[in-house]
Amino acid sequence: MQRLHQVQGWLSRVENLETQVSRLIEDGTEEIEKKCLGGCCPRRCSTRYKLGKRVARKLKEVDNLMSQGSFDLVAERLPSPRVGERPSEATVGMDSRLDKVRSSMDEERVGIIGLYGLGGVGKTTLLTQINNAFTKRTHDFDFVIWSTVSKNVNLGKIQDDIWKKIGCCDDRWKSKDRDEKATSIWNVLTGKRFVLLLDDVWERLTLLDVGVPLQNKKNKIVFTTRSEEVCAQMEADKRIKVDCLTRTESWDLFRKNLGEDALKFHPEIPKLAQVVAQECCGLPLVLTTMGKAMACKKTPQEWKHAIRVFQSSASKLPGIGDRVFPLLKYSYDSLPTEVARSCFLYCSLYPEDDEMSKSSLINRWICEGFLDEFDDWEGAENQGYNIIGTLIHACLLEEGDVDYQVKLHDVIRDMALWIARETGKEQDKFLVKAGSTLTEAPEVAEWMGPKGFHL
Repeated sequence: MQRLHQVQGWLSRVENLETQVSRLIEDGTEEIEKKCLGGCCPRRCSTRYKLGKRVARKLKEVDNLMSQGSFDLVAERLPSPRVGERPSEATVGMDSRLDKVRSSMDEERVGIIGLYGLGGVGKTTLLTQINNAFTKRTHDFDFVIWSTVSKNVNLGKIQDDIWKKIGCCDDRWKSKDRDEKATSIWNVLTGKRFVLLLDDVWERLTLLDVGVPLQNKKNKIVFTTRSEEVCAQMEADKRIKVDCLTRTESWDLFRKNLGEDALKFHPEIPKLAQVVAQECCGLPLVLTTMGKAMACKKTPQEWKHAIRVFQSSASKLPGIGDRVFPLLKYSYDSLPTEVARSCFLYCSLYPEDDEMSKSSLINRWICEGFLDEFDDWEGAENQGYNIIGTLIHACLLEEGDVDYQVKLHDVIRDMALWIARETGKEQDKFLVKAGSTLTEAPEVAEWMGPKGFHL
């Protein structure tokens, strides 16, 4: 809050008058101490007369100030500090998600909020909306700070991002070591209210090492991650899963990126476009990529070809194999062990949309020789359940409709098949034709090399 100018002016006049009155009282005290002839000295009488006139004038000034000191409003909210608006593309379905995060930020006992979900599900977009919302409304925060963390954590970069908002990145700042920077950040942020937005967190960040004070839950820290385990490691007071879009939301986002003109090229295209949007399975990154890729397709034949390729080998579609899958693969690469990675890839052998029994899946892993850490069956089973938990927390597996089943998101399954077929040492590891309605056996060449088959 900040005093109104007229109030501040009135207080300044009061302070000035107070100084003058104090001086007048001192003069009066001195005059009393100088009494002569019982106070009847003509020279003293003249001085006291003048002193009395000064007192009368000051009393009048006091009366005037008192009469002027009644205000309906004495202060106004300070204008919100400048928040850098971040670039954002057209969004769909974000309002309800944004409201949920805002509601959590308003809770007094919630200081740290973790947003987790699949790669490409819109976590960064949601965090961007949170940031940009502060540019459109008043708030009580002194600082709103954004920092992109990424997989290779650089605490120095995070400190620089924070200091750019709260200080000045001059040569003096650059010459400090990490501990000195942490102390500077701590000294500024302590006693202030701030929002810290951290995007793309892959592992626990020790925020105290950065210099971020954590004792006051009125300050808010919101971060995005692909792993629910990271939410636990960061001691998030609230964990919010960012889910895929609904079918209606998916169609709306696909149309925004496709453009209305593309739907008018041929009467069959609107219906085919809905099929493509449905194949994207609610993942905003894929919907956006496919919408833009299909914007120039003018014939039903081109759309039917895209649908067939999407259903058989999505990685061959524009933007999918070279942009979407490599981005999603970070979650696979971040799994803690080679065993977990092999178990995950094995899940892609199941048909699309199939719900897998946990116990049956673990038995298959054991038979494949993946779970050989223990000599006894019970130990191997427990290891299997632990791996399922790891895959769920990494958002690579999802809980099924019943608690003894799990399922694989269609796009994540396509990514797993892409890894098994086409990348590095995993190349051509699996031959998968499940759901392809085969009427005859695949070519002999396709059988050569793969370790796993599902027809």
